[in-house]
Order: sequence, then structure tokens, then C-alpha cells
Amino acid sequence: MALSFLDREHTVAKPGYSRWLIPPAALAIHLCIGQAYATSVYKSALVAHFESSLTAIGVIFSIAIVMLGLSAAVLGTWVERAGPRAAMFASACFWASGFLVGALGIATSQLWLVYVGYGFIGGIGLGIGYISPVSTLIKWFPDRPGLATGMAIMGFGGGALIASPLSRQLMAGYDSGYDPTDPTSVASGSAVTSLFVTLGIAYFLVMMLGVFTVKVPPPGWKPAGFDAAAVAAKPMVSTANVSAANAIRTPQFWFLWTVLFCNVTAGIGILEQAAPMIQDFFREDGMSSVAPATAAGFVAFLSLFNMAGRFVWSSTSDYIGRKPTYVMYLGVGMIMYVLLATVGHTSTVIFVLVAAVILSFYGGGFATVPAYLRDLFGTFQVGAIHGRLLTAWSAAGIAGPLIINGFLDAQGTPGELVAADYRPALFTMVAVLAVGFVANALVRPVAARFHERPGQTDEFAEGKV
Repeated sequence: MALSFLDREHTVAKPGYSRWLIPPAALAIHLCIGQAYATSVYKSALVAHFESSLTAIGVIFSIAIVMLGLSAAVLGTWVERAGPRAAMFASACFWASGFLVGALGIATSQLWLVYVGYGFIGGIGLGIGYISPVSTLIKWFPDRPGLATGMAIMGFGGGALIASPLSRQLMAGYDSGYDPTDPTSVASGSAVTSLFVTLGIAYFLVMMLGVFTVKVPPPGWKPAGFDAAAVAAKPMVSTANVSAANAIRTPQFWFLWTVLFCNVTAGIGILEQAAPMIQDFFREDGMSSVAPATAAGFVAFLSLFNMAGRFVWSSTSDYIGRKPTYVMYLGVGMIMYVLLATVGHTSTVIFVLVAAVILSFYGGGFATVPAYLRDLFGTFQVGAIHGRLLTAWSAAGIAGPLIINGFLDAQGTPGELVAADYRPALFTMVAVLAVGFVANALVRPVAARFHERPGQTDEFAEGKV
């Protein structure tokens, strides 16, 4: 068969293969699908092209994030069975096809086609691509699972840092009337169509680098000097394995679901409102002391902390443990939100630093949770379990903006809000984080009745179950 190279048995590493090739393979996927965070670049252009509202165009991103969670949950077990190469190839096909179908929708002025393309089809590619490298990374790095997943998931947070300026320059090349340095300039629909086609082809080719590079470790492989007994001796780390079907029957899974939901909901509260928020916090007599260009720079600054937090905090969790790391995310996060609500308006330096810490915890939460799952449920089907857990992200993607926007709509008119108008929403986020803090405190080792029997994991890998 032409696609037989995708089969799991053809991806087993031969002696001498370096495990340090796996993080770049994962990055090739995550940097591409991280473009999802850069949709605001062409949002105004789509509003003008379709003569639609911001809400109607924003639905494209919402569909994509919902499909990310759903596809990761539904297809997680298939990703584990098929192996990382087949899964990453499928992700590339869906992600690239989503752009091409979306381009057709823009070219023909059919918004529903953009929903189907970028939102539905592309969203499936997001979900498969997000989880496809996770279990492979953890199996190659049993000694440093936080470091390994942090390196990959950092790419998802940083994808927009590449995609945003790249998209602006490409649209400028396709539309001579568009000025990427002018925030009021809007690209034509044909320029966005060409952008989608270009990105679809380019992302497919880059993702293929990851497809051809990724390999799984041979049975029984361990890194040099690795002491499994020493790892197992750490608190909250299990040597047993739990299937995805059994994992969702455990209270630990639902405690972690709540933890991720609360951490993401609180982070989105800042991320979704970042640019207008910093302007509103420093508004007097209807005028903000923060210029629109500075607000845009603030958003880019937060993206850096979102990305860095994914690597730094998840790597730190290898040393201090996953549960204490989430104590920091949620406990210190509550303090940061209180500071933001009470003294954030007194200094732009305080505001920016506090928001940056919050966003680093937001990113760190995403990168640390796969290692947390590995500690509790083993490596057997950790990718599939991770996929099911990502439904918390989909739920938080709806809840976070609803909470923030609901409070702000009740406070006044956009462009006229001040720091005090944000306080009810910010204190609500403190309460949300408190719920997550309690859920994390309740996490205990998984009961033995949920563990797989000896040999069951090997049968699954060989396709016998």
C-alpha cells in the first residue's frame, strides 16, 4: 500500500535513533496548528468581505476550538492504536483541507463554507494534531515528561507569533492597498483567499517534516541511566496503567477535568480581552493613556509568556511534582487576580507583570497536564485520556468569554469602560480558580481496581484488542 509507511510497525526506532529528534517533530505539528491563535489578524477583513458582524466571524474560531476538544476526545483511542505517524498525517490533511475549503468559501462569499472548512474540518485537524505527539513524547522521556510535553505544547502557544506577522506580510503581497503597519487598514477578501491557500499548502509541507521524523521507541526501551524505581518512588506517580475507558470512570479524571477547566477559564479571561483591557484600566475622562499600538504590543508580550510558561513551568514540575505545580497555578493565580482587581490600575508596570504571570500559568497548565495524566494513569493510553480531558478546554473556551463579556456588557459601553468595571469579572475568576484549587487538592492515586492486567497494554499495541 502507498501509505504503508504510516503503519505503527514502520515507525519503530532502530538502535542509535536519538530521542531528541522527537520534540522537533512534535513542534513541526504544534507550530502549524498554533495558527489558530492568530485568527484576529484577518478577522476585520472577513467582516468587511462578508458584510457580517464580529460575532458571526468569531463563530469560525469557536467551532474550531469546540471541534478540537471533541475530535481529541472521540479519536484519542484511534491515535494511540494507529501511532503518531498516521495521526500526524491525518492532522496535516484535515488542517490543510480546512484552509482550502475555507478559501473556497471566501472566494465564493459563502460564510457557511468557512465554518465547515476552517471551523469543522480544520478543527478536527487541531484536535488530532494537538494530542498526536503527546504519548510518544512521554514514552521517549519517562525521566522528564514535563520537559518533553512542554517543548511540544510550547509550539502551540508560539504558533501565533510566527503566523501573525507572516499573515500580514502575505496579505500585503496579495493586496497592494493593504498596509500591515496600519491597524485601521483592512485587506481584501481575495487577499485572505490567497492567504488561506498559501497557509494550507505551507502548513501541510511543514507538518510532513514531523510525519517523516517521528518514531516510537522499541519495546522495553529505556533511556541510559533511567531508574524506573526512583520515579515510581515519587509521590503521586504510578507504575500501573489505566485505559482511557477506565480513566473516565475515576474521580481523578474528573478532578483534573475541573482543574483544567478552571485554569483555562481564568486565563481566557485575560487573553480574550487583553488589548481593550489595558486601555480601559488606564482611562480617565473618556481617554486612555495607552495607545492602540501599545495595546497590540501588550498582546504580543502576553503571547510570549503564554509560550514560555508552557516550557518553564512544565519542566519545573518534573522536580517539584505535578500536584504542587497546580497548587501554584491556582493558588498564586488567585492572588494575581486579586492584585489585578485592586491595584492593577495604579501602574502599567504592575498591570503588565501581573497579567504576564497569569498567562504563564495559563500556558503552563496546558503543558503540565499530560505529565499529570501520565503520573496517575501510566503511559498505556495517555494520549487518548488527554484527548478526553481536552473537552474541558472546549467548555472553558465558551465559559471564559461568556463570564467576562457578560459582566462587561452589564457595566457599560465598550470604549468607555474603566478598571472598576472589570472588578466583578476578576473576582469571579478568583472564585473559579478556588474551585480548581479544591479539585486539585482532592486528587489521590488511582485505585488498583482500575489498573490494566499484565500484558493487556502489549496486546493493544499489537492490535489484538
